[in-house]
Amino acid sequence: MVFLFLGSVLFLFSYLAQEEQLKPQEQYPELFKAVQSQGIFPDSKTFPDCIPVLAPALIREAYNSEKDKPDFDLKAFVLQNFKLPATPAANFTSDTSLPVTEHINKLWPLLTRQAINDFSSRIHLPNPYLVPGGRFREIYYWDSYFGMLGLQVNGDYQLIEEMVDNFTFLIESVGHIPNGNRSYYTTRSQPPFYALMLQTLSEIKGEEVWLKYGPALKKEYHFWMDGSNNLSEEKPTYRRSVRMPDGCILNRYWDDCPDPRPESYIEDVHLARLSDQRPEDLYRHIRAAAESGWDFSSRWFADSQTMKTIHTTDIIPVDLNALLYNVEMTLAHIVQLENNPEQAEHYKDLAHKRKKTLLRYCWSTKENFFMDYDMVQRHNTPTFSLAACFPLYFNMVLPKQANCVAEKLEKDFFKPGGLITTLNHTPEQWDAPNAWAPLQYISIVALRNYGYHELAEKIKNNWIQLNIEVFKATGKLVEKYNVENSEAEAGGGEYPLQDGFGWTNGVLLKLLSEGKEETTEQGKKDASEGATAQESVPASPA
Repeated sequence: MVFLFLGSVLFLFSYLAQEEQLKPQEQYPELFKAVQSQGIFPDSKTFPDCIPVLAPALIREAYNSEKDKPDFDLKAFVLQNFKLPATPAANFTSDTSLPVTEHINKLWPLLTRQAINDFSSRIHLPNPYLVPGGRFREIYYWDSYFGMLGLQVNGDYQLIEEMVDNFTFLIESVGHIPNGNRSYYTTRSQPPFYALMLQTLSEIKGEEVWLKYGPALKKEYHFWMDGSNNLSEEKPTYRRSVRMPDGCILNRYWDDCPDPRPESYIEDVHLARLSDQRPEDLYRHIRAAAESGWDFSSRWFADSQTMKTIHTTDIIPVDLNALLYNVEMTLAHIVQLENNPEQAEHYKDLAHKRKKTLLRYCWSTKENFFMDYDMVQRHNTPTFSLAACFPLYFNMVLPKQANCVAEKLEKDFFKPGGLITTLNHTPEQWDAPNAWAPLQYISIVALRNYGYHELAEKIKNNWIQLNIEVFKATGKLVEKYNVENSEAEAGGGEYPLQDGFGWTNGVLLKLLSEGKEETTEQGKKDASEGATAQESVPASPA
């Protein structure tokens, strides 16, 4: 009897080990489509995150033998064969009498996941990591950087290093950092913040960080630049690489898969019925927008209002190319440390060309603002967004351009709670009236870099005040905020407002840790210059 039990266990683990990296829609194609199409769970992400209690092959066999029976109950079958994903923080009770910093410190353990392999769609990682919270039960790429800012303030250096090691593991095992550590996320990435994570870690551990993690950063860069050496006038695009009309290379967001997203299956299928686009084109544009982290925003819509006109892969994004400029400058710094001056000059040259090309195509002389570029129509897109702050964050722009951006932010973006994401009011969550912690932080540092300390301080103070007001009223720090009306909940998107929340916590701790600025102009200048120096890229300025 014991041998039979052990044999069953070994059989189960053997099957699971073979299939664990398959995507749910590949493991159970018919079952997956049935569950997602019938909407048996309110959230489309629930089933892809479920944990099988039997080997997938056995579940497939059971489904095929039972599905056509008259009394077959699909939901009961799922609940019998899968364990629903848990949200550990769901039972947490906030104490709004505590300072918000103490509330965040109580949340960190609830948002930390240990390195376990549950044989679900979750990709096993070697070390603990932070998750955003709510329905987001896995690590997310660009979210993690902003969470690290808070961990750094708290002195939780070990978890920062463990998370960097996790992302390095993903680069080595998957070939890039996926959107998140789920098998269904592996066809895309997110905004490339790995170099900035290394900058944070180097502030803790010194220059050795660059030499240790340099090979992984090079590999990530090659992922983003794949095919760039083979582009031509006849073939100007390949995956994320784009040859511009002047022959220079910029990048776009992309996804290799032209299918509905498993975690939003019914939403994507429904949109395809409404759109005039070919389904495979629409699905790729949707997935590319998910890679941007701005899922979804009028930035990606041809009519600036409705998602059925989404055309993400036609667009050269300002923020992505500023981030890749930083990667190139960081690689120049790393290879210089490796005593390879020729390679250092090579990466600097790539960065300088990217900066020049970005300024040529994404600086709108008509609007005096950084705008995304539509490479098909060959003009700037019409949506004003906080993506314009990324070139300032990386010190890429002329003072007069920075002045135009600062004026536009103060005149049109600045609201009682902070900066709105775009100037378009739509049902999407990355549009007005919503605001997000990472974009507040990027914008604040961007303004400081060019001397706009007073405006940066106003944005910072309004954002902090809004975060604390909502916490005192609800006991929550949430994913996004309505900055036009603090009494209204932020809305839009494919799911209800989530709380936790990793990057909100991290940015709030970072901003609060700066303390109250001096009231004199010199005091503001000194404090801001200190912050700017801390956030600067490790390589020489362009």
